[in-house]
Amino acid sequence: MVAQSGGPTVAINASLAGVISGVTKSGQYDTVYGSINGILGILHDNIMNLSELVKKQPDALSTLTHTPAMYLGSCRFKLPDFLDDDSAYIYIFQQFEALNIKAFFYIGGNDSMDTVLKLSNYAKKIGSDIRIIGIPKTIDNDLMETDHTPGFGSAAKYIASSILEIAHDTFIYAVKSVTIVEIMGRDAGWLTAASALARNEYSTAPHLIYLPEVAFDKDAFLRDVKELLETTNNVIVAISEGIHDADGNYISASESSTDTFGHSQLSGAGKCLEYMIKENIHVKVRSVEVNVLQRCASHLSSKTDLDESFLLGEKAVACAEEGLTASMVTLKRTSNTPYQVSYGHARIESIANEAKSVPTEWISEAGNDIREPLLDYLRPLIQGEVPVTYKNGLPMYMNVSHLSNSKPLN
Repeated sequence: MVAQSGGPTVAINASLAGVISGVTKSGQYDTVYGSINGILGILHDNIMNLSELVKKQPDALSTLTHTPAMYLGSCRFKLPDFLDDDSAYIYIFQQFEALNIKAFFYIGGNDSMDTVLKLSNYAKKIGSDIRIIGIPKTIDNDLMETDHTPGFGSAAKYIASSILEIAHDTFIYAVKSVTIVEIMGRDAGWLTAASALARNEYSTAPHLIYLPEVAFDKDAFLRDVKELLETTNNVIVAISEGIHDADGNYISASESSTDTFGHSQLSGAGKCLEYMIKENIHVKVRSVEVNVLQRCASHLSSKTDLDESFLLGEKAVACAEEGLTASMVTLKRTSNTPYQVSYGHARIESIANEAKSVPTEWISEAGNDIREPLLDYLRPLIQGEVPVTYKNGLPMYMNVSHLSNSKPLN
């Protein structure tokens, strides 16, 4: 059985396709089931037979690989500690037994790996031989034990392309202006750092980059902008949504709003900086919140990203066949030039509930830009273009009507 959880990406369905492909080729497994809306699908008896889907649609794997977001839907459901309440675990494993499930794959980010850890620990407690394996996914690129995460490369490509297009948009006016672009990233600035890939022989935008790994200083920010405006008309600033001051206070966050995993629901960091500029510098200024657009832009997907995501799905099945459990499949960079990776795995307890930050040595001393080693790390991940099939002028994706017709689960 396979499920998807957390936020959507361009590449998560490629990993799902990889799992289906791996099971199809398997000598140990004959059927792959999909749980709709993550772990909740098992709890609410909302399961589909993905093996039958592939039999009915010969091109399903190819179309699925190039379809954004989650074909199986998602959830942000936090399993309780089974020592406090094991009722959900009992039901989940009863469902596994009823369907003769021998391996469970969960595709997701940090919070999804928390679910993998809890299910693995419960399986060990009851002596279950079900293999439980995580498959990484997150545009935040903050999972431990893997060089990078599926979904990040495509999101990075979208961010860099958008920054370059914003630069073209602003450069046409011979007036002093500041454009602030707010990019996703609560605790890690990997995606915001990717904005630097937009720089080329005629454009140095973004001119300033602020990541959550470094405390944000309002006075230093205003000083940086003023200095740049002395030599250039248009200043473009890339910021992470999670930038915070030296005391750890987010520049903009809803004080009483958190998700089920206790994470602050952030909004308005770009708008906050826009107001700072208006009040202190008095030039034309606007803020752009990229928001969900950066997650599912399949028209700008990275071929490297999709290829690796598919192979990680197949790798997960191979690991389960070998008897591996309580683990997550990983990528290890073996060469930067030429770019090469190997596929492995790591124990889930070293991954769940941890976060990988941008190394401080890859951030400028002033905290307002990134250094060349980070660009060297980023460049290979956005390489390669993916052909998109169009119908009536629009991209053609998998039919996901089974999601829109589902009853609300949480």
